[in-house]
Amino acid sequence: MIVGIGTDLAEVARYDFDEAKLAWFGRKVYTEEEMRYALRMRLWQERLAGFYAAKEATRKAFGFAIPWRLVGVSHETSGRPFIRFYERAQLLPERFGLTAVHLTITHTKTMASAVVVLEAGAR
Repeated sequence: MIVGIGTDLAEVARYDFDEAKLAWFGRKVYTEEEMRYALRMRLWQERLAGFYAAKEATRKAFGFAIPWRLVGVSHETSGRPFIRFYERAQLLPERFGLTAVHLTITHTKTMASAVVVLEAGAR
């Protein structure tokens, strides 16, 4: 049963930071894993926009703000992205009875989009 859906769209140009702004914004919004992953890529701005969209879509799916760095995007060895919760946010899936958190991210040169679906077992 679907218990939440969130979507977000981010403009890639908004994430084309200079070095100082990248460091500041990175510490405020992204996990260390997200920053390492994005900065390995040639078009790292697209990845940062996608990660931001995924975080915002997750917040929308739950219906409330989760602190930015307590929700992040990780990747399976296949490259498939998934949502990871940190610290006190790790309790959210159990608290909501979730059996799965589905994530898809797509991006182009100008836009990034993410959709999150929260799934729970039948009650």
